[in-house]
Amino acid sequence: MQIAESRTELDYTTTQQATAFAKRKFARALARKLRLMEIDAPPALPIGTGLHDDLAGTQSSVKFTPTDIGKPFQIVHSLAKWKRYQLGRLKRKPGSGLITDMRAIRKEETLSPVHSIYVDQWDWEQVMRREDRNVEFLQETVRSIYAALLETQKVLAAEYGIEPGLDDEVTFVHTQELENRYPDLDSADREQAWVEENGSSFFIGIGHPLESGEPHDLRATDYDDWSTETDLGRGINGDLVVWHAERKEALELTSMGIRVDAESLDYQLRLRGEEDKRDKPFHQQLLNGELPLTVGGGIGQSRVCMLLLRKVHIGQVQAGLWPKEMRRKLAKEGIELL
Repeated sequence: MQIAESRTELDYTTTQQATAFAKRKFARALARKLRLMEIDAPPALPIGTGLHDDLAGTQSSVKFTPTDIGKPFQIVHSLAKWKRYQLGRLKRKPGSGLITDMRAIRKEETLSPVHSIYVDQWDWEQVMRREDRNVEFLQETVRSIYAALLETQKVLAAEYGIEPGLDDEVTFVHTQELENRYPDLDSADREQAWVEENGSSFFIGIGHPLESGEPHDLRATDYDDWSTETDLGRGINGDLVVWHAERKEALELTSMGIRVDAESLDYQLRLRGEEDKRDKPFHQQLLNGELPLTVGGGIGQSRVCMLLLRKVHIGQVQAGLWPKEMRRKLAKEGIELL
């Protein structure tokens, strides 16, 4: 795909300063709006606990055995389940939660201007009440996240003169409505068509099969609740996707949702034939009602910075791992990777 010319005039050094500035401002805004406490996060988790995020269930982890520990660990993909376990230990009240600065390696990621092997995201999780396990609460939470993005955009404009590009508000649409509207397109092209027309959008219900028999996209069975029935359709989770003007593409910023309770976990494990997970410690705690009800997700740090700093390649705002030939080719186009 042809990369559009970057519209920001920040040089190499200023870009790194602005990236750090944007990360600080957004993390603080998000923590304030969702009452999140900052905590430290592990780079790896022990194998066999059920805490590791399997993403769509097809990706494999980087594994190693520390000499002084003697049992195998795996580098995290995200901290989707670990955060919920931590909230149980911390005994946080409904309406409050935690945020972590998560760094991961996804070794099988296909490299592109928006995909890197190195993943940096704000992993956040908030305790919630059972009566709030509904679409309305999900939408309220999404609006809080989007408000933090708008706030960060505003301070970047004041500090660095970067022209704002986000829409004033976010639109909500269920993935079944999306399939009905664009029956001949695949899920990625549906998102592209919708966001190009409607701007920043949150796509609800990702993981459960739609009327066509296929899900909009795959989701792990044991963190997001993608099966609870609502007036809109199945699922109380989704993705926040915005329009990236420089790339002329839809850009996903976060995958998030209200997390499974015992009932939805049981259903999702049976639907996907993953009932062997029931015996893992994390899943036992969930099925026994020993963990708090939560909402949470991961927000891509580099993608947020790429968007707000109006960069065309994720490597302009993160020190990722890129082939030499890719670096040379991009350098000829005036795109210098960190």
